Amino acid sequence: MDFQLSDEHRMLKELTARFVRDELMPLEAGVLDREAKGQGLSLGAEEHARLDQVSKDLGLWGLDAPEDVGGSDLPYVAMVGVGEELGRTITPYTLPPDSPNLRMLMATVNERQKEAYLAPYVRGETVSAIGISEPGAGADPSAMTTRAVRDGDDWIINGRKIWITRAADADFTILMAVTDTEKRARGGISAFLVDRDAPGFHLLRQIPMIGGQSTYEVVLEDCRVEGWKLLGQEGAGFAPMQIRLGTRRIEMAAWSIGMAQRALDMMVEYAPQRSTFGAPLSERQAIQWWVADAATRIHAARLMTYDCAWKLDQGRDTRVEISMIKAYATEMAWEVVDHAMQTFGAMGMTKELPLQLMASRLRTMRIYDGPTEVHKWVVARNLLGTRK
Repeated sequence: MDFQLSDEHRMLKELTARFVRDELMPLEAGVLDREAKGQGLSLGAEEHARLDQVSKDLGLWGLDAPEDVGGSDLPYVAMVGVGEELGRTITPYTLPPDSPNLRMLMATVNERQKEAYLAPYVRGETVSAIGISEPGAGADPSAMTTRAVRDGDDWIINGRKIWITRAADADFTILMAVTDTEKRARGGISAFLVDRDAPGFHLLRQIPMIGGQSTYEVVLEDCRVEGWKLLGQEGAGFAPMQIRLGTRRIEMAAWSIGMAQRALDMMVEYAPQRSTFGAPLSERQAIQWWVADAATRIHAARLMTYDCAWKLDQGRDTRVEISMIKAYATEMAWEVVDHAMQTFGAMGMTKELPLQLMASRLRTMRIYDGPTEVHKWVVARNLLGTRK
């Protein structure tokens, strides 16, 4: 059994690490300052444009996109390494295009949609969002009530979606809606490509989240969507939605490993320098155990995540493994970052260090794309045979 990345994937991971170190981390001071002043977790327009140019010149765009639309068609295993390195920084930057929506589009688009939506998305010309959750349907998408009905060749959509990231910037939203109220999640949910200027598509409000982040709520009032913008087959939206969710959950595991590794590195560097009661922190058993536990759990999470990604690349059913790594990695990183904050004492509570933004991000990630408790339930019901 080979536990080594291929030379190509190792070099990509190293390239991403250099991009993070040389381009993203130097921007952290400004990110921290803006967030502390209540300006949100953001980059300036010039900063973002420069990062786009640098990352594009380095060949870091379209890494897992199909080659026929300009991508590199890299597997999940390669993307885990990329995600881990990106997770080490608090600078909010996504290498275009965002993988989860990309993977859902790849699994569903026809030729017309490929040219109109997938290709521009891969080229970094458009931004997308996903509309799944509703005020009364979060972790249980089968409870969604947003309804799409045919009107001639078009579809009319009515409902409400919430917790949508990037809704204000998105050129289009992949929107899930019920097309058969009897079948619902078992053949009655469809996906649609809804443009930002579609009649009846309204951005209702911005929702401030912890750590300077924001999500949005949208309302669809007799929103008319052209028939050709049905994504995939009618009633067959649930499976590609799971591809999208699974991709994000693997990303979250990789990001969590990156955050935990950086927090551990900060502890290891700081503990020998800080003395209390006549001895450095590095000689205190509590700190030693935190460091040892962090290193052990990071190693375990990394192996689990690569194992899951490899199985996914082999075409295996990894629904249980995805739930395992999403729950384990986010909870692991949450504790590691918390121990790092404790190690730094009062300084760890300030908005001058990146730890507090890591903690806020991890706190949301323990909820986003399925809370920990739901993922543990998924694992348990498969082991106990109680899945219905």
